[in-house]
Amino acid sequence: MSVDGWNTVLVLGGIRSGKSEFAESLVTDAPVVRYLATAPEGDPEDTEWATRLAAHRARRPGSWTTEETTEDPRRLADVLASAEPNETLLVDDLGGWVTVLLDPAHQPANDVATIDELADAIRTCSARVVLVSPEVGLSLVPTTPLGRAFTDALGAANRAVADACDAVALVVAGQPVWLKPAASTTTPATPGSTTEPAAPGRATTPAAPGSATAPGGATAAGNANEPAAPGSLADAEPTPEVQLPDVLTHAPPVVPTQEPGNPWAAPTMALPMVATGLVIQPGMELPMPDEFAGPQAVDRLATLDVPGAGLGVLDRVVGFAATTQGTPTPQAWGSVRVLLLHGDHAGGASAGTVAGESARRAAQARAGRGALARLAAESGASLQVVDTPTAAPMEDQPALSLDQVESALRYGWRLAEQAADAGVQLLVLGACGAGTEAAAAAVLAATAGAEPPAVLGRVITDSGEIDDAAWMIRCAAVRDALHRTHRSPRGAKDILAELGGGDVAVATGVLLGATARRVPVLLDGPVGVAAGMVSRDLAGQARHWCLLADHGGHPSVRLAADVLGLTPLLDLRMDLGEGANALVALPLLRSVLALAAALPVHPSLGGDEESDPVLDEPESAYAEPDYAEPEPAGPGPASTGADEQPASGWRAG
Repeated sequence: MSVDGWNTVLVLGGIRSGKSEFAESLVTDAPVVRYLATAPEGDPEDTEWATRLAAHRARRPGSWTTEETTEDPRRLADVLASAEPNETLLVDDLGGWVTVLLDPAHQPANDVATIDELADAIRTCSARVVLVSPEVGLSLVPTTPLGRAFTDALGAANRAVADACDAVALVVAGQPVWLKPAASTTTPATPGSTTEPAAPGRATTPAAPGSATAPGGATAAGNANEPAAPGSLADAEPTPEVQLPDVLTHAPPVVPTQEPGNPWAAPTMALPMVATGLVIQPGMELPMPDEFAGPQAVDRLATLDVPGAGLGVLDRVVGFAATTQGTPTPQAWGSVRVLLLHGDHAGGASAGTVAGESARRAAQARAGRGALARLAAESGASLQVVDTPTAAPMEDQPALSLDQVESALRYGWRLAEQAADAGVQLLVLGACGAGTEAAAAAVLAATAGAEPPAVLGRVITDSGEIDDAAWMIRCAAVRDALHRTHRSPRGAKDILAELGGGDVAVATGVLLGATARRVPVLLDGPVGVAAGMVSRDLAGQARHWCLLADHGGHPSVRLAADVLGLTPLLDLRMDLGEGANALVALPLLRSVLALAAALPVHPSLGGDEESDPVLDEPESAYAEPDYAEPEPAGPGPASTGADEQPASGWRAG
């Protein structure tokens, strides 16, 4: 379910308001939903009521399961209390539940106690729950005692459940209005300005006096009293920045001249921005790739003059490059930058790793040694090692503070902006910290309902042995972290603070910044896909700018790729470290793009037969290799040209 990561939501609405349809839309991305039906069957001769029930049943997908709770009103609380963390429940609706509660068959009973039991079950429920209920507070007072008893009981139930839920929405004429956002912070509006009600889980900051909203969402000085558009990049009041470690770059590319003392005052989506004005919040409207260029590029491949069936599954590379470049004839990526994120995770997440090993790998990459640096040099890619804050033990306390998360997101965004300003055409995202696999597994469990043991790969020691004891410690750390946070908000920033840590937060900022600057990102490993999962609630467009070359055998990468809609291009199952696996595939991807751009249309489809000097020569002239010497006239062995060397292979620039 994607409701900014919340666990419990109450959807209120009047008759025929569309409340049930809205509630169902909140759980559409859940693989399996338990539908808890509370309404009794009613009079068999009431065809209108039967038609309503049939319409509800017809909307449910085949993957949903339906359970009836009409026999005992206390059963609903029992089901919620016993639900598992990976489950998604939809309760429709509390009006039917109150009807059963007031049924003479269940009287006498303590209705208040039963309602309190339901509220307590919602508070302690570890599953994700959406409840639907009629809103009766706006109607007239019923004229009958039974009607008044129903509205009184339902009103009490709505109040108790709303207090227990993380979020509450009211649906009016099919339009949802959020009444209770989760962990929402609203700054009072400045005089003369107005702000739109915040979406759930979003922190809103009004535009400063004397600022105006620029197209696309950023604000610039000029016009007072105009609020920032909701879900956009707006100016914020200056806040203290948490200083992240310096970034060292191996073989840095030329960086445009920047203002002294303000190295990050770079434009975002060509919009003006002040030094501390970047606001990263849920629902940002970032660019989408060109949806028409991709299919046009793939259709064009079928017309090219190739002797075989074509590029096979690699035609997806051409389609991806076409959408991100906005042309049906994309070019091979020239300037590529690798961002290697180095940040350790303390506690059980790093069980089985050698102390100081991640720092050694980072230093090795800075010095231009090791697998990643050598592959980057071979591909002509620049390599930037980024130190991120060390994450605290997530089983005991939040991995980062919310201030650290904000700084890390901005830092990652600005790294992407720096790369875009330097002319980088493709970013490769990797990580080398201790405990990254466990942190990514915790993020997947919180965002996709995954079971930690299912997404945590085996722990391999330096000697190549499997360390099952370390694997169990990692699983226990993730389990304890999820238990500690099961009642915490599930917003993107909350997940990063509680579970993700510095590397996942910086990676999320990189994805968002790259999306804003229309720079594609090649993901490689658990940290990148975990950042992709978190970025969905901040900007759903980010995943469309991501490409996954290989899953590397990581179960977490497989699951996240399936959720994000990313199909791995290769299945080499290499494990050279995050970033290195993608660089192995990069020359192949570049070759595919170069070939697709250079080949002409087949002559049978109207293409021109290109002139080839070799075709004008007699057959004997090209029957032998180019380096073969002519056979001597006199007796003796013929020269084979063995001392000659072919031209060196193409080196990506």
